[in-house]
Amino acid sequence: MWKTLRSVLRFRRFEFDPVLRRLGRCANVEDLRALAKRQVPRGVFDYIDGAAEDEKTQQRNCDAFHRLEFKPRVLRDVSKVRLDSKLLGKTLPMPLVLAPTGFSRASNSQGELAVARAAQRAGLPYSLSTLSTRSIEDVARVSSGPKWFQVYAWKDKGLVKELLERAMAANYEAILITVDTSVLGRRERDVRSGFTLPPKVGLSTLLDGILHPQWTMDFLRAEPISFANVAGRGVGDGSDAISLADYINSQFDSGLNWETVDWMRSIWKGPVVLKGIQTVEDAEIAAREGIDAVALSNHGGRQLDGAPPPLELVGPVADKVGGRIEILCDGGVRRGSDIVKAVALGATACMTGRAYLYGLAAGGEAGVDLVLEWFEESMRRTLSLVGCSSFEQCNSSIVRWRTG
Repeated sequence: MWKTLRSVLRFRRFEFDPVLRRLGRCANVEDLRALAKRQVPRGVFDYIDGAAEDEKTQQRNCDAFHRLEFKPRVLRDVSKVRLDSKLLGKTLPMPLVLAPTGFSRASNSQGELAVARAAQRAGLPYSLSTLSTRSIEDVARVSSGPKWFQVYAWKDKGLVKELLERAMAANYEAILITVDTSVLGRRERDVRSGFTLPPKVGLSTLLDGILHPQWTMDFLRAEPISFANVAGRGVGDGSDAISLADYINSQFDSGLNWETVDWMRSIWKGPVVLKGIQTVEDAEIAAREGIDAVALSNHGGRQLDGAPPPLELVGPVADKVGGRIEILCDGGVRRGSDIVKAVALGATACMTGRAYLYGLAAGGEAGVDLVLEWFEESMRRTLSLVGCSSFEQCNSSIVRWRTG
């Protein structure tokens, strides 16, 4: 009996690091989301997780990937599977870009620095938000990997010019011009919680802090959160508690148009991506204007509730402008298999934001690393199971929209 018992007993090695121990119990991004919800205060989680109004668009972004199913081919040699791909003239280890996300230090005190370091290790581009809580230069100091800079159209054009010049000086490779924020969408979870940046301290937040001691100690030990890129520029830096909607609606230029894009292109000497394209018609204009790439995106459902899921646009846009402009799919990406689906429809690559923010909130930099590892493993496994040895073989013949 004892011999039999010894043969079947297996004890997992104990992990002394509590962060890695928590992460070790997670199997996918949804697990990280649940862990993040327990780790950070409600207002912070709702800022990461929430979307505009009824949040239907955010849900449809994810549902679109579920409606697209594979048509696996078998008896094909997949003994060697490659994930490398080309984007904006550069070779990437896999067709993925880390999307820009504002206020990352609300999730973890390392914020953008942690994400940039994880992206560098994976060899992937990291896109820094204009409204980041670490500056252009701070991120460049910790990461020699590929970096993009996301630009909003501020009313102060002198500030925009300065930001672009700083990004060029710090060797950022491309800019993402966000074109879907003429006004800020109504994010009703933030309205209910009264979410501000930095978080206000009141009776409810004190209680929330007691319930989330690790986040609270991390927050209190770090320097104050601010909009690091615009600190001291006379437009407000978030060092005082502000409503995000009030701030953006007062500072951003709702007159953003193609002339504004041309003006930015006259300053920036590198590839330009338009983020927030949501129709075939605007993608065609971008191609005619010589834009390098479009990111089909509805801001993760955080702007217009009722906007189309980006995945549903990939095929129609690729049919019209494929070959003339590169196509990024941004919204609802939670697994490497989602990226395979988007590429099969005609996307050059995908972007993801919430997935790595869940990892950051759940386990800091190690959580971001874990998400990127999962994406890589999932892409390799999915390509093998659909009968493709590389993304070059990945096309619309391996997917179909489910009608039932």
